[in-house]
Amino acid sequence: MTTFIFDVLKDLKDSEINLSKLTFILPSKRAGLFLKHQLYKVADETIFSPEIISIEEFVENTSQLKPISNTELLFEFYNSYVTLTKKENQDTFEVFSKWAQILLQDFNEIDRYLIPQENIFNYLSDIQELKHWSLEQNKTDFVKNYLSFWNKLYTYYTHFTQQLLNKNSGYQGLIYREAVKNLESYIQSNTEKKHVFLGFNALNTAEETIIQKLLEHDVAKIYWDIDQVFFNNQKHDAALFTRQHQTRWKYFENNPFHWITNNYSKEKNISIYGVPKNIGQSKYIGTLLNNLSQSDPSLQNTAVVLGDENLLIPVLNSLPSTIEALNITMGFPLKSIPLASLFESLFKLHKNPSKSFYYKDAINIIAHQFIRPLFYFDDTDYASKIIETIEANNIIYLTSDRLKQIAAKAETIIDILFTNWEIAIDDALKNCSQLILTIKNDLIENKASNLLPLEYLFRFNELFNELSRLNSEYHHIKDISALFSIYKELLSTETLDFQGEPLQGLQIMGMLESRVLDFETVIISSVNEGILPSGKSNNSFIPFDVKLENNLPTYKEKDAVYTYHFYRLLQRAKNIHIIYNTEADVLTGGEKSRFITQLQLENIHKINHQIIAPHVPVIQPKLNQINKTPQLLNQIIEVAKQGFSPSSLSNYIRNPIDFYYQKILKIKEHDDAEETVAANTLGTVVHNTLEDFYKPFIGEFLTVENIKNLKPKINETVSHHFKNEYKEGDITKGKNLIVFEIAKRYVSNFLDLEIQDLKAGNQIKMIAVEAENNVFIDIPELNFPINLTGKVDRVDEYNGVTRIIDYKTGQVSQSSVEIVDWEAITTDYDKYSKSFQVLTYALMMHQSNQIQLPVEAGIFSFKNLRHGFLKFAQKDKTGPYAKKNALITEDTIDKFSIELKKLVLEICNLDIPFTEKEI
Repeated sequence: MTTFIFDVLKDLKDSEINLSKLTFILPSKRAGLFLKHQLYKVADETIFSPEIISIEEFVENTSQLKPISNTELLFEFYNSYVTLTKKENQDTFEVFSKWAQILLQDFNEIDRYLIPQENIFNYLSDIQELKHWSLEQNKTDFVKNYLSFWNKLYTYYTHFTQQLLNKNSGYQGLIYREAVKNLESYIQSNTEKKHVFLGFNALNTAEETIIQKLLEHDVAKIYWDIDQVFFNNQKHDAALFTRQHQTRWKYFENNPFHWITNNYSKEKNISIYGVPKNIGQSKYIGTLLNNLSQSDPSLQNTAVVLGDENLLIPVLNSLPSTIEALNITMGFPLKSIPLASLFESLFKLHKNPSKSFYYKDAINIIAHQFIRPLFYFDDTDYASKIIETIEANNIIYLTSDRLKQIAAKAETIIDILFTNWEIAIDDALKNCSQLILTIKNDLIENKASNLLPLEYLFRFNELFNELSRLNSEYHHIKDISALFSIYKELLSTETLDFQGEPLQGLQIMGMLESRVLDFETVIISSVNEGILPSGKSNNSFIPFDVKLENNLPTYKEKDAVYTYHFYRLLQRAKNIHIIYNTEADVLTGGEKSRFITQLQLENIHKINHQIIAPHVPVIQPKLNQINKTPQLLNQIIEVAKQGFSPSSLSNYIRNPIDFYYQKILKIKEHDDAEETVAANTLGTVVHNTLEDFYKPFIGEFLTVENIKNLKPKINETVSHHFKNEYKEGDITKGKNLIVFEIAKRYVSNFLDLEIQDLKAGNQIKMIAVEAENNVFIDIPELNFPINLTGKVDRVDEYNGVTRIIDYKTGQVSQSSVEIVDWEAITTDYDKYSKSFQVLTYALMMHQSNQIQLPVEAGIFSFKNLRHGFLKFAQKDKTGPYAKKNALITEDTIDKFSIELKKLVLEICNLDIPFTEKEI
């Protein structure tokens, strides 16, 4: 395969032109590198390398202006805006930056296409006047200001461009316009220099003017790279611009048009693959490269062209390990680097000035991969200490002083991260620079394994140095919000450039980087509508019809540019793999590109079209199962010695695997800080409050007076227990205040129920509150002791009958404490878990001789207090006419003991694994 660059060099050589004296001008610097590499193929002898520059470099040299960044342009433009706008009508820099970006793009287009500035700005102003009824007498202030803005556009433009010219700098369009002005002078100074333009397609008016002038003065040659299939088809957009140049340029009336080639019609292997999702495309690119490397391990003449440059990282992660040499043309966006998320979190934290920080925002920063190591002092992980303290004490909003109390040794890094951000922008930027330096000092201790993170830091250090320079020079950034906005603007344009050997191995590039370059094998990804081509978008203040009238590019020309690049990649390639996303996407459409449909309709090449589906193995859902070993049995024995609690046994009934995790492996669920009081915290507060109230009455009969005297203490006691349980959590507002009031209401309602009972003539004697139990149960089949342990909320005597009471703050109904089938009590958690618990309490208290049978056992449900004490009952059958027996007798305990022992034997049986239940 011969490349376009080689053909140009060969033609020049055959024309006996001295290559060393030529100035080659190409669309990009990368193309210049490939041209330099091809020189040796046509040179018969040692020669001096010719001058090889990009079109941007040539225009800058001609204009005598230096380009400045988009961000600095914003600062310069704001100077002009502030100078020409009344103070009361001025936008803040943050608001200004949103619309000024679009206006700067329009300035750039107007200058690149050499449109008379005053005419177009006056035209735009007149359009707005017509839209907003300029003859209307009573215009609102808003309309007046709006029309005033449009009337000032030309003034803004003039002042802004003059300010730039005074500094010998400019944006791309202004540099092009000045280059055209200086062109005659340049030509007179370089009459002996011969310029060669090659590989151009869509030219703006300034570029057309420059090239035509040089051609007319016989100091230039130009080579087009277009195929006759496209050129001869008047409807094919790939040759839209080339046809226009040939017909409109006066030079081609008497001079040959180089070149119309015939490469596209040659035989090609074209495969089109529909692959679901972006990751699917990335993985399939890896598969294709793996197959290609079998026959060509070097992949020397292979290029992966990413239609969507966001695929770079997934593609790099999908490359086969056999690829040795790799060159990446596109940069890695700084916004995708982990360090970017850190600074974004910091800016968001400080965006709204406040002395306190939401705990999740603070943890997000402290736990960041670059920050956490900075909290490590004297073998102590202070980051973990802070996070644990926040969660244990329910600190929802915290200050820098509170952080320093928790981790005094980390005071320096806490100051950098959390203080002095709101005082001045200079201080905020100093904090950012200081943070980068601190992270660098930490990473440099192990430099060899931290080369990439250190590179990240270097690029971010450059970025913040630029922000500091711009702020010190212009002083437009007044608050953190504006700084954040400009930071994001800078971040979106900055990249981390890869270093590699550009002429070796596999090439990975974006569509624009492929200009002028030819490869034998090409893989193009994301060939979908909305990406290739990018489709209609009108990010401009200039209406569509005004653009047409002034020959400014619209979406049609933009699509034609993409069409040219796409088809030019195919011209000389032999093996072409085109990949598109089959999954519809809300934002980018998702249907395959019109380019694919066009390729199929042309019927020039045989095309292999496949829909690729990833191999998804069918994984049968399988319940987790843990087989018991002698070692595991030893752990169960230890748990048995300490005592099985009713809740742990209920947990086993519900799901044995949870029992294994919690009692054997000792794995506890992670508790986050409670922003809203959790149900278990509410339950604990109510339990503890009732314990405090009733403990003084143990051994005594309750009286109405006793209970009434407790009611004034509810607020104080509940508050005390909330403080103990909820720590530093705030219960004075929001949902927490509601939960606090609910807790008080629960306690108050329960006391009211007691008063009603007593007034009705019932006698209640307190026997025990929060009664501790730890009893041995005899299971002859086991050769190790089994203990039961648990705490009973309350034991009392009600009209001479002993009651074992369990408090529940949740909803419990009478049917939940009734039993028909004794065998189901250890298998059906949903139906019988409450009965199981109260019977276990009864068994323990009976075995420890704290009570004498018969007794009653049951539940007070605080959400169902109107039904009073919900007694455990045995039923002889189901249905409304079933006989119930609420007394727990020796027979009841015996029946329950049989089932309980079966359950314990199952837990301790080596042959019965812990098997997960479907819940």
